Amino acid sequence: MARDQTKDLDSWKGKRGDIPTQNNYDDEEEEEPSFSDPEDFVDDISDDELLEDYIAKNKPQETGGIESVIVVDNIPQVGADRLEKLQNVIRKIFEKFGKIVYEHYPQENSKTKGYIFLEYTIPSHAQDAVKMANGYKLDKLHTFAVNLFSDFEKFENVPKHWENPKPQPFKNVGDLKYWLQNEDCYDQYSVIYEGGEKTAIFLNSPREPTVVEERSRWTETYVRWSPQGIYLATFHMKGIALWGGEKFDQIMRFNHPGVQLIDFSPCERYVVTFSPMSANQEDAQAIIIWDIRVGQQKRAFHCDAQSAWPIFKWSHDGKYFARIGQDALSIYETPSFGLLDKKSLKIVGLRDFTWSPTDNMIAYWVPEQENVPARVTLIQVPSRKELCVRNLFNVADCKMHWQKNGDYLCVKVDRYSKLRKVEEKDQIKYSGLYYNFELFRIREKQIPVDKVECKENVLAFAWEPTGHKFAYIHGESPRISVTFYVLRPGGKVDLIKCLERRTANHLFWSPTGQFILLAGLRNMNGVLEFVDTGDMTVMAQTEHFMATDVEWDSTGRFVVSAVSWWGHKVDNAYWMWSFQGRLLSKHPLDRFCQLLWRPRPPSLLSVEQIKEIKKNIKKYSSQFEVVDRLRQSNVSTELLKKRKQLMSEYEKYRDDKREEYAANKDRRLHMRRGVDTDDMDEEEMDEEVVEFLLKVEEIIEE
Repeated sequence: MARDQTKDLDSWKGKRGDIPTQNNYDDEEEEEPSFSDPEDFVDDISDDELLEDYIAKNKPQETGGIESVIVVDNIPQVGADRLEKLQNVIRKIFEKFGKIVYEHYPQENSKTKGYIFLEYTIPSHAQDAVKMANGYKLDKLHTFAVNLFSDFEKFENVPKHWENPKPQPFKNVGDLKYWLQNEDCYDQYSVIYEGGEKTAIFLNSPREPTVVEERSRWTETYVRWSPQGIYLATFHMKGIALWGGEKFDQIMRFNHPGVQLIDFSPCERYVVTFSPMSANQEDAQAIIIWDIRVGQQKRAFHCDAQSAWPIFKWSHDGKYFARIGQDALSIYETPSFGLLDKKSLKIVGLRDFTWSPTDNMIAYWVPEQENVPARVTLIQVPSRKELCVRNLFNVADCKMHWQKNGDYLCVKVDRYSKLRKVEEKDQIKYSGLYYNFELFRIREKQIPVDKVECKENVLAFAWEPTGHKFAYIHGESPRISVTFYVLRPGGKVDLIKCLERRTANHLFWSPTGQFILLAGLRNMNGVLEFVDTGDMTVMAQTEHFMATDVEWDSTGRFVVSAVSWWGHKVDNAYWMWSFQGRLLSKHPLDRFCQLLWRPRPPSLLSVEQIKEIKKNIKKYSSQFEVVDRLRQSNVSTELLKKRKQLMSEYEKYRDDKREEYAANKDRRLHMRRGVDTDDMDEEEMDEEVVEFLLKVEEIIEE
């Protein structure tokens, strides 16, 4: 109350500039003013008026006393001598979910009855305790059964007569996979431009992209495609919205004020949202997991200040998701969203982990601790069985990279170079770093590990998505090199080639493998180099000045380089290239921000079928060449027809204006008092041809 009065007084002083402060008074000449009420003063303001907002906010609710209470059954029945020990064990288990404000152990004949009551500060903590602790096995004889106290009342009041639930009206959003039925396999991509004011979806058609949908202020920040391309997510102050179908109708919306980051599960069943505005210690709403199909919140979590996004990492099938805790790895399962086996995996010093992209397998690493070496461990989920353990020494840092097919795992290890041992302090001093790649062959028996060393600084690493090669950038400018290796059967790791003196800081493999783009983005002036790793041929060396982004399409036929307004304020545009490095088109847009290709679901063809198609590609290519020539002919015919139509419209317009000019001759003479000031007759009028530069295309021959 005193704080509110002080705040009101300060606000009032700010409005009344004639109110002096105490320092303006001269203690010797004037008396200090008195703020006491007169003796006959009567306060006519009631407490209800002063505390109206406070009372309304904290008004007791009908269920306010039981929503935060849980009932725990199957508690050991103990006497008074062991009660304190039992209470300590129970607190240790249930204080993980929130602060306990009250606990009650009913007793009979000086022994506990086998169930207890616990009350938390807020209902969400009680709900977490039910989800996480129900089924917790204390010992061989006691497995907890945890329920909300309010559930007992709910089950007691179950109506005697069953009423069928009312069916929800069906909302037809059309075919969510319609774009996959395009006969020419043209892909779609989203573009944000005009500083975020406009968002458009384009079809990557020949010559010029076709606008599929364009809207103003469709999103307030940026957009995201779901992993299989079914949904387009837009960001708003109140939450996110998902769009899909032929007309991009709204499929679902999720209310999470201030949302900044999202992450989809690979199966597209769930979406995770993060908002720093909801980071309340009492009510965990910073991270929310939603069910996309029904739009319901499945579970909410706290967010640690030092967490990196994505906080939760999903398994390839969406059955599990995990996060790093305090010396623990918490693995959750769906659709229950509870801890796997009701407990976290204890891992002291856990630094990072990652899921296999094709199997329910986790790789994690822990740093060195005293005399215990650092180690990389592979475990199977849900059994938690250790599949492989690799001990490492003198480790500064580790980065884990899975190959897309899950055949290989590379752990890039930053190691200290040992110099000497200082006898006085019994310490070891290190100077500089060197690097090596620990290569795990996941599909082979007992998961053998190969090793490749590099003495220079490693700038980037990338696996070939569908093959057995990997590449990495190493060195310091201007002596930067790109080295390629291939893993062969029998534990062989062969060097393919080292491309020296390159200007590159990023590696972008084609989604179908074989082709790679070496890019020097941002401070390397947008140098681009297209390489065919089949025979290590450099197909093209070119440049997109100050390029900030590179994006391959899902088929590996096209790649886009872009200068985003978010990264560079001038020359904002995106350029379309073929996989061979041939520039196809340039698209300058006002304050262009972002381009994202629409992903495709995994192919329905088996690996054997794809190999068969590649083997007989010449047989199929002939029929596609005929279609391409026919399309080119149709394009030329359509272009001539369009030009002829425009010329016909112009001639009609010109004739109409000539007739109008002749009809107004008498009117002109009247206005000019009979003087004919026309310079020439209608028949003597000449046409003036004005040419406009519409577009400049640069064609680079192979």
